[in-house]
Amino acid sequence: MPKGAGKVIAQNKKAFHDFFIEETFEAGIVLQGTEIKAIRAGRVNLKDSYAQIKNGEMFLLGMHVSPYEQGNRYNHDPLRTRKLLLHKKEINKLIGETKEAGYSIVPVKLYLKNGFAKVQIGLAKGKKKFDKREDLKKKEAKRDIERAFRERQKS
Repeated sequence: MPKGAGKVIAQNKKAFHDFFIEETFEAGIVLQGTEIKAIRAGRVNLKDSYAQIKNGEMFLLGMHVSPYEQGNRYNHDPLRTRKLLLHKKEINKLIGETKEAGYSIVPVKLYLKNGFAKVQIGLAKGKKKFDKREDLKKKEAKRDIERAFRERQKS
């Protein structure tokens, strides 16, 4: 995460399971109404979301921000498409990379930085089934080693 970043609100763990994240970018989000209050309360889900480029602009689709309880009529649509704020150079780089086969743009984490909601998006390449199994094996082996180490510490 970039230096000076604040509180992490949501992480997309599924993205790390399904993709190799090659490069990350920090983007601002255009919010409306009570969305920032719901985000600060942690009522957001990045699980099935993805980013898409339309007409030279980046949009985040599928991010669920639950309606704010005290929002009454000013509440927002939970699954609306949200615009991401990136520099033109970064968008052009992402356009070039996504033209290659197998590259996608997925949100990795959502956090607050200096009072603003920021999303970290990653340039991702899809994993094959054997890659996912390999990652699970490594994770289990690491967990077993840590468990054995803790058992030794106790005795």
